Amino acid sequence: MKITLLGTGDAVGTPKLGCSCPACMDAHAGGKSRRLRFSILVESDDGRLLIDTSPDLRWQLLKKGISRVDGVIWTHPHYDHYAGFGDFYRVQNEVNVYGLTRTLDYITNYLSFMKPRRHDVNLYEPFELIGLGLTLLEVTHPPIEEPAGVLLTFGEKKIVITGDTTRDIPRKSLSLMFRPDLLIADAIIPPRGTIPKHMNAREAMDLASELQAKTVVLTHMSHNFPPHDESIRQWPLGYDGMEFEF
Repeated sequence: MKITLLGTGDAVGTPKLGCSCPACMDAHAGGKSRRLRFSILVESDDGRLLIDTSPDLRWQLLKKGISRVDGVIWTHPHYDHYAGFGDFYRVQNEVNVYGLTRTLDYITNYLSFMKPRRHDVNLYEPFELIGLGLTLLEVTHPPIEEPAGVLLTFGEKKIVITGDTTRDIPRKSLSLMFRPDLLIADAIIPPRGTIPKHMNAREAMDLASELQAKTVVLTHMSHNFPPHDESIRQWPLGYDGMEFEF
C-alpha cells in the first residue's frame, strides 16, 4: 500500500494570492512551501482511492499520471475538500463516492451533473475499498455538523487521517485512533496562534503524543508557517508529493 500527499495546503494554498511573506516567496521560487489544496491518494494492489478532491485535483492527477480511481471519500463539505471532483468530467463516468449522508447531500447537489455513484456511510461502521479497511470517525470542525476523520487499516497497519478538526476529538474516535503507524494530522498554523476550527502545530503534536503515533506528518498548512526547510527543524511538516509505503 502507498499513500501520497497530493496537496498539503489549506483552503487558499501557498502561495496565497497577493502575498509576499517568506513562505509565499519560497513557494514562488519552487520550494517545498508551495502547497496545493488538500487531497490524499491511497493505492493498493486492488486499486486507487482519493480522500477528498482538492480544487487543484487536475494538476495533482496529471503529475501522478492518473486518470481513473476506484473511489472517492469525502470527509466534509468544504469547498477545498470537494470542488476538484469536477475534473473527472468527460474522463471517468459514475465515480463511486463515499461519505456521511449530510456530506453527500451537499456535495452531490453541487456536483449533480457528474452523476456519481453514491454510497452513504455511517460513523464508526467499517467498510472495505480496494482491499483496505476504512472507518469514518467523528471529529470537530465547526460549523460543519458531521466532519469525519478516516481510519485506514491494511493487515496489521493502521493509518489515521484526522481530517479538518480541532483538538477536541470525541473519546470514541480517540480510542479507535490509538497507536497508529502513521498519523496524518491537520495543523493549519504554528503554535503562536489559534484558529477555532483547526489544530495548530502544537495541538497536532500533542494529539500525536496522546495517540502514541509511531510516525506523524502535519498537513493542511497555511502560509503562516515559516518556509518549509526552516519549519521542518521544529515540526514534521508534509509536502506535496510526499509518499509513505507499507
